[in-house]
Amino acid sequence: MTLEATLERVSAIRQALSDPAALIGADAGPTGGTEAPAAAAGESSFASALLKASGGYASGAEGSSGATASAVLDGAEPGAEAGLAGEADPSEVAGLTSGAAGPSGAGASASPYSLASLDGVAAPAGITPASAGGQGSPGSRIVAIAESQLGQTEQPPGSNESPAIAEYRSATAGAIPGAPWCAYFASWVARQAGEPIGAQGQGAGAVSEVWSWAQSTGRAIPNGPGVVPQPGDLIVFGDEHVGIVRDVLPDGQIQTIEGNYENKVAANVRSPTEATGYVNMS
Repeated sequence: MTLEATLERVSAIRQALSDPAALIGADAGPTGGTEAPAAAAGESSFASALLKASGGYASGAEGSSGATASAVLDGAEPGAEAGLAGEADPSEVAGLTSGAAGPSGAGASASPYSLASLDGVAAPAGITPASAGGQGSPGSRIVAIAESQLGQTEQPPGSNESPAIAEYRSATAGAIPGAPWCAYFASWVARQAGEPIGAQGQGAGAVSEVWSWAQSTGRAIPNGPGVVPQPGDLIVFGDEHVGIVRDVLPDGQIQTIEGNYENKVAANVRSPTEATGYVNMS
């Protein structure tokens, strides 16, 4: 190469360095890396593949979904694309509400998760201590609460124990697990009815304690001719046993509810001469 040609070559290189476009050409495509392959016939575009990978959260026809993904990739406003623009309110999406009018509209049906089904299992029928405690006279409350416990039994029989009996003992200070529980039951029923036994409402663990409290408060009624108890009164059998008067039958027989009768809370019928006395609880 001649000196003149070399100088011309150096001048051309300097010009190219000062203007890179002249080196690669104005119409040249991007360099450095491999171009993403074009979608083959029948295959979805990259935008559609991206939409499918997103779980198909956009709605509308498949064509508009692809357009939406493309718009997102191109930086366009997603809300302006078909399938997103004018989308229904989420509360009206099928499967969340029923009826075209929405939850409060005329066509709406009741939700399967109504308050009634969310409240859990319905309370069992019958009177419970909590509901009976504020109804009627003291005597009627005592009877209702005692009736709610009919059928509670010792577990095992003869043990003087069960979860219910442990609850009955809670109404008596110093109660002894495994001890005879007729007085514990009477004390618990009386306390639930708002008429606790004992000078400080501490209950009684023995029949003799029940009777002593009744005498000190003017509630003791010794049995005798013409004595008729009232529903809710305690029925006392010496120092051995105590129950609750449920009702007096026309023939004078006395219906009772007694704790620790045949190892359970039981309904019974007593003759008017069996009791040694009664305790007025009204």
